[in-house]
Amino acid sequence: MIRMKGIRKEYRMGDSVLAALDGVDIHIKPHEFVSIIGPSGSGKSTLMNIIGCLDTADEGTYYLDGQEIEAYTEDELADIRGRKIGFVFQQFNLLPKLTAQENVELPLIYQGMSAGKRHARSEEVLERVGLLDRMDHKPTELSGGQQQRVAIARALAGRPSLLLADEPTGNLDSRTGADVMRLFHELHEAGNTIVRIT
Repeated sequence: MIRMKGIRKEYRMGDSVLAALDGVDIHIKPHEFVSIIGPSGSGKSTLMNIIGCLDTADEGTYYLDGQEIEAYTEDELADIRGRKIGFVFQQFNLLPKLTAQENVELPLIYQGMSAGKRHARSEEVLERVGLLDRMDHKPTELSGGQQQRVAIARALAGRPSLLLADEPTGNLDSRTGADVMRLFHELHEAGNTIVRIT
């Protein structure tokens, strides 16, 4: 599913150059659960942004599902992000004025899905993460663990082939974090490819 060779990414800060990634090679097969582990500042999030087509490498090649990413236009990359990749971040990034169900439906609106199909899909994924009974609650009415499960449901709503999770338990207490990780393992057992940054 993912094949990277010689990935380099540098950031310029004034006169100095920081090599965030220096010749990374990675191969991830469909249905794998991969954890990318390293200390703060080691380039993990930079790598995830490149995997998720949010950023591009300065050097190297990246093939997603057998197609080189450089062959895609910006519009095609946006389409890939919307259809193939689900994102879960440390910050839940839920819109506070929307209900859990409305937050989950948001990416489906951008895909042009009809209202009826959006409602059915959002209920399906909220049930999958154990929050169907909380779908009418706003983020402030949910615990941190529940908010992260809404964020996971939103990531799953478009039925992506790849789920990218950047420090998904970083803002949760240890017990709630363990619950969220159990959910990721259940999703993996159901066939999802998962890349987790930690």
